[in-house]
Amino acid sequence: MFFVDTLETEGLGNRSYLAGGTATAVVVDPPRDVERVMAAAAGRGVRIGYVVETHIHNDYVTGGLELSRLTGARYLVPASARVSFDRVPVADGDSVAVDTGLSLRALATPGHTPHHTAYVLVEDGREVAAFTGGSLLTGAVGRPDLVEPRLTEQLARSQHASAHRLADELPDDVRVLPTHGFGSFCSASRAEGDATTIGEERAGNDALTQDVDTFVARMLAGLEDVPAYYAHMGPINADGPAPMDLTPPGTAGGEEIAQRLAAGEWVVDLRSRTAFARGHVAGTFNFEAEGSLAMYLAWLIPWGKPVTLLAASAGQLAEAQRELVRVGIERPAAAATGEPSSWLRAGEDVRSFPRAGFAALKQALGRGDDVVVLDVRRDSERAGEYVRGSVHIPVHELHGRTGEVPAGVVWVHCAGGMRAAIAASLLDAEGRDVVAVDDGFDAARSAGLTVASSGGRGGSAA
Repeated sequence: MFFVDTLETEGLGNRSYLAGGTATAVVVDPPRDVERVMAAAAGRGVRIGYVVETHIHNDYVTGGLELSRLTGARYLVPASARVSFDRVPVADGDSVAVDTGLSLRALATPGHTPHHTAYVLVEDGREVAAFTGGSLLTGAVGRPDLVEPRLTEQLARSQHASAHRLADELPDDVRVLPTHGFGSFCSASRAEGDATTIGEERAGNDALTQDVDTFVARMLAGLEDVPAYYAHMGPINADGPAPMDLTPPGTAGGEEIAQRLAAGEWVVDLRSRTAFARGHVAGTFNFEAEGSLAMYLAWLIPWGKPVTLLAASAGQLAEAQRELVRVGIERPAAAATGEPSSWLRAGEDVRSFPRAGFAALKQALGRGDDVVVLDVRRDSERAGEYVRGSVHIPVHELHGRTGEVPAGVVWVHCAGGMRAAIAASLLDAEGRDVVAVDDGFDAARSAGLTVASSGGRGGSAA
């Protein structure tokens, strides 16, 4: 009897898989921190015989090369992927025996990338699961615009054809096991649900219910901004990532933290947004460890910029370090744990700013206060509703556009509070007076603050 274990990487919205029989297993699209995979295999009492990649990933650093080195497993990579390391090239139709009565068959599914390959798990001649990577997701498909802009439409058409190939060649009860689509920006549209089958996708996935022209037009119209760090993930993976280094960074005191800030380096406070607003070192940025740390920090920070991490505890620091290596931020320049009072130079005071809800914003506007409302949601979120009179700068663009925020007290909001906290910290570091709106957007509707959008992108709302 075969098994499939799912390894979640929630902060990046991805999944990896360990699948096998009684003695041997295969790992599909492994994460950078491969000890998780090795522990799962040990728990199952199986040897990792194969490591396979569905494609050269654009949203995280793979652990495939390191896992194959540590375990002696054969490393299978699509043959047409350009890589700089030794691997077993895989072509359409290739098959390997994983365990007694259990095999894995490659199925070319270009679209998410030109070389994308899905793998079908076959037990005693019957297809039982398909590892679809970024081709067929849960109610969606992988986006086709991460490789080269001139190829985007062609890849979108290939994505449609690949989805149909999977649906045409596999039975309805085959489990669909994608890598992306659980919050990952590799998904072309919002993917819903936790588990699915070929039959369920055949009935409800746009790629399988729409003709190719309609599908491509709607997909291209709905694509959002690509996280900036994606540009670096593909080359790292193609070159062959180095083993990760999770040894603790050196400890920085108040003097060193001040020097790093003065040098233009990033000093990131990982504590909760509540704690940060209450008191923090001036000039530091707040990226909550419990939020989408890796995704948003890697998106906003200039690539290669030294980063110092400030954490509430050694455990929080270690987990943040692990998250960051998954997206190629290899080593913090320094770190400190504890409270802001221990991160200051002698004679310095902590800085703070208020947090409030949309009801308080309504009151401030009613009093005629000198209020600037800044919306840091994405374009697609603003397309439905926005706060009347608000300025719109998505959080991933704000660091380079703070000069566009009008004078006044900036009440910054997103959809729930986490991105607003990031944005408030960026503005606070420049000395602006800010209020972080830590509230769900439904409260803005209830307060009568919102108006329907005309569908325009960016800019100010009149």
